[in-house]
Amino acid sequence: MSQLLLKSLIFSLLYTFTTYSQKKVLQAKPITENIVIDGKINEEIWNSASVATNFIMFEPDNGKPISAEKKTEVKIVYDNDAIYVSALLYDNEPDKIQKELTNRDIFGVSDHFAIYINGFNDGQQDFRFFVSAAGVQMDCLATEDFEDFTWDAIWDSEVVLTEFGWAVEMKIPYAALRFSKADTQVWGLNFLREIKRDVQKYTWNRVDTQIGAVIPQAGVLEGIENIQPPTRLFFIPYTSAYYQQSDIGSDTTLKAGLDIKYGINDSFTLDAILVPDFGQTKFDNAILNLLPFEQRFEENRPFFTEGTDLFNKGNLLYSRRIGGEPTTVPNTTDVEEITNYPSTVNLLNAVKISGRTEKGLGVGFLNAVTEKTQATIFNNDTQEVRKEVIEPLTNYNMIVLDQRFNQNSSVSFVNANTTRNGNFRDANASAIVYDLNTKENTYNLYGDFKFTQVNTIKDYNGIKTAVNFEKTSGRYRYLFAGKYISENYDINDLGIVFYTNYHNVEANVSYRILNPTKIFNTLKIEQEVNLELQNTTGKVQESWYKTVVKARSLKNDYYELGIIVNPLETFDFYEPREYGRYVYIPKRVASYFGFELNRNNELTLDMTVNFTKFDEEKRLTHGFYASPKYRFNDKFSLAYAVEYTNMRNDRGWVDFDDSGIVFAERNREILQNDLTGKYAVNNRMTINLKARYYWSYSKNHEFFTLQNNGFLTENAVYALNKDRNFNSWNFDLSYSWWFAPGSEVSVLYRSYGLQRASMVEKDLSRNLKNIFNSDLTNVLSISVRYFIDYNAIKNKF
Repeated sequence: MSQLLLKSLIFSLLYTFTTYSQKKVLQAKPITENIVIDGKINEEIWNSASVATNFIMFEPDNGKPISAEKKTEVKIVYDNDAIYVSALLYDNEPDKIQKELTNRDIFGVSDHFAIYINGFNDGQQDFRFFVSAAGVQMDCLATEDFEDFTWDAIWDSEVVLTEFGWAVEMKIPYAALRFSKADTQVWGLNFLREIKRDVQKYTWNRVDTQIGAVIPQAGVLEGIENIQPPTRLFFIPYTSAYYQQSDIGSDTTLKAGLDIKYGINDSFTLDAILVPDFGQTKFDNAILNLLPFEQRFEENRPFFTEGTDLFNKGNLLYSRRIGGEPTTVPNTTDVEEITNYPSTVNLLNAVKISGRTEKGLGVGFLNAVTEKTQATIFNNDTQEVRKEVIEPLTNYNMIVLDQRFNQNSSVSFVNANTTRNGNFRDANASAIVYDLNTKENTYNLYGDFKFTQVNTIKDYNGIKTAVNFEKTSGRYRYLFAGKYISENYDINDLGIVFYTNYHNVEANVSYRILNPTKIFNTLKIEQEVNLELQNTTGKVQESWYKTVVKARSLKNDYYELGIIVNPLETFDFYEPREYGRYVYIPKRVASYFGFELNRNNELTLDMTVNFTKFDEEKRLTHGFYASPKYRFNDKFSLAYAVEYTNMRNDRGWVDFDDSGIVFAERNREILQNDLTGKYAVNNRMTINLKARYYWSYSKNHEFFTLQNNGFLTENAVYALNKDRNFNSWNFDLSYSWWFAPGSEVSVLYRSYGLQRASMVEKDLSRNLKNIFNSDLTNVLSISVRYFIDYNAIKNKF
């Protein structure tokens, strides 16, 4: 009996070591026969291919083997064009498999299967391909900190629901991947299966959540040898038509252009856009901006979002600078007025090259050119019209060199340059960025050093440096960080930065559970302190102590509680809008609580309430966010979101007068409503609705003059009306049909308008009436994009 027990113990230890400590290896099998991607997996070659099985739970109960009723079997074969993946996903309750139809790259209430591929097996970047049980594709470029779902590859997949569960077939062309030119390929590989109704995720090679890094914990794909991939050359011609109507009149516009993707080799790709058309990109969320900084907008143009992970190294790129607002205003006399000032600058063309060598050196090159832009000025005395350049012909350029090593570390050099034609401002920024991890991925050291140069009327230079040390594994983790930014650090020609001329220190300690308990599926508690001092004066610019608790219950409802204490008086060096001046900000305490109900439910609700109390009489801020969503069926869903903020006795800059800098005490309210709807005809055709109404006002009731010590004194003389009332409306109704891989027909109806006033209107119905009675612009557009593979047409000419 004791010998049997000993043998069982030895077998158990060996199984545990084999399963958890070693990387699994899957052999890919070469083929010559044709594979039809139909989800049926009935080709003879599949019967002799190696099988990846014995999946292990990633979350919530990390390390638990998958049950026999949910076993998963995956196989890979390959030829000179692509790898082919088959997956059998068993389920003892197939009628309960979740399968919501969504847009591409949207994870709905569905079961999912995914393959993670690292063509260089360097433990630092995955190409991830997902497919839902409804047949919807999702794909992304993944680093340890970010999954970029704006990247869209051209690949094929089909799903079949069966009596035993569901089956997946995928064809992933080599053109969608990056790998070395070696005759024998060794790739990092993992598979993921998500069972949505149980809120469980499983991976083929175990990912230990005690270790912070996920990508290095992949298995290995071997067997791909002596492949000869075809030329990677793709053309995506497009044409679009726009009809625009407003109170001013109507206009019809026709556009055509071309995107080119060329594989310089198996590792490097060139992307170019000729005659770009971004007319159907997502609308910007306009707000009443009373801050001393510009509003930062999201990038919605595909060229600047797809596959830009290399160019985000060092955070020197804010791509909305390219083709954004002009950077100067015309010089006018008292008798002149500006009759036309373009809000944006036209992009002429753009190109980017990116890839990675066999030795791990990533190279990125981005170049874009914008056209000369002029404003029109009218002379009221002479009736003459003249033009003045407000943005010259401009070249934007970025170069990135990123060396990876040790499967988990990297050092990067980044340079961003803006060159404007003529005597306009030029700028250059360079950065060295490092991200170093121990062999076991338990500790991390990362930071940067940046140097900026601006050539203008008076040239100036600036620096920024930061260092962070972090424990990245185990239940208890911590972070220590420090940063220094000089006064003249300026990346705002191609990047974006608001706060400079300070140094800070920060510490963070956290605790988390790694496996479910009797109460929680997940739990994380964070403690953080931060102190930020302005360089010139030594005054405190920011300070806080923060506690955050995040938890997911056994019913998979999510809860989060945060308490932020600002225990010191601080000073704002930007709100006065004058160099060298600053304004006092009182001590304050803020708190928020939010929850998110299990998204598997047909009716779900996200809600957050927040409250901030200032150490100043009757000054407080409170608000809430609520978003119910109802899924009528797998095709149709509606979601509504409302966000409300109320600021009582807020204080901010309003003007300059003879006494100096004028501040106001004011009441503010902000209300935003969003309605989104989706109807999916099938997994390639959807109708989408996005509507947004935003209203905000600022009502001043007392004025002050800013003193040299940063405090305010009453200003009883100032009497100008600086109240603000702002309404914004956006409505998009779109139809999208992916009629072939990489090819889409889209139809969009768009309505939008802005309404500004200096008379505050607190009646919501009147605000709605005002915005709809304003000069709304209505646009109807249709766009067709068609993907052409050079290899498919080369023999036809």
